[in-house]
Amino acid sequence: MGPRRIVCLTEEPTETLYALGQSARIVGISGFTVRPPQARRDKPKVSAFTSAKVEAILALEPDLAIGFSDIQADIAAALIRHGVEVWISNHRSVAGILDYIRRLGALVGEAAQALDYADRLQRGLDAVAAQAVALPQRPRVYFEEWDTPIITGIQWVAELIEIAGGIDVFPELSRQPLARGRILADGAPVIARAPDIILGSWCGKRFRPERVAARPGWQAIPAVRDGQLHEIKSPLILQPGPAALTDGLRAIAEIVQAWAHRRP
Repeated sequence: MGPRRIVCLTEEPTETLYALGQSARIVGISGFTVRPPQARRDKPKVSAFTSAKVEAILALEPDLAIGFSDIQADIAAALIRHGVEVWISNHRSVAGILDYIRRLGALVGEAAQALDYADRLQRGLDAVAAQAVALPQRPRVYFEEWDTPIITGIQWVAELIEIAGGIDVFPELSRQPLARGRILADGAPVIARAPDIILGSWCGKRFRPERVAARPGWQAIPAVRDGQLHEIKSPLILQPGPAALTDGLRAIAEIVQAWAHRRP
């Protein structure tokens, strides 16, 4: 049967469990959860990204807490000290997200359903990739995860840009798993790589294209010159879960396709 009382410390396990028809197992969620909307309405909010209401979590008597990465190491340690079983995933790629869904499904006794769901998501990725092959041109794309300091996109974001038909301009940085490995000292490298499109998703706050365009020297960037600065909402792309592979990818693909078909 697997765990029956699960606390989800980030959004992606919540969205996945709802997709698998296992929402009844969830007893607590992250306060940043927006997908699916009913989870935010129905479930107690007991954590943030780097902090959690440990006593409130313990009161829910969970038999499993699910979190993500080193960011939540302190939360995990606190719960473990109180005897709570914790699973911290550490996936950073598109393939990793699909495998995460399969593993989570197996963990709750729904392996076959999770395999089917992952296969459906893969077919969606393949469909977008097939459309991208037909694009007349591929734009160079810069993704910005934060503005002060400037942080470039993580691996699954870079991979989704490529699937959508774009060319990520910092592929070597995307392979850095931690945000500190993707910090730019200044904007010079972005100017040098001359992206055609700038995508911004500043975690927890609204992307401000006018501020980006006003950075010294950035007026020479094709994306700034042509007004190609776009926001991708954080819940769609910065969580390594189903949202990124569906609505996040579609948002990127729409921008890339519009750019490609406008070019002479």
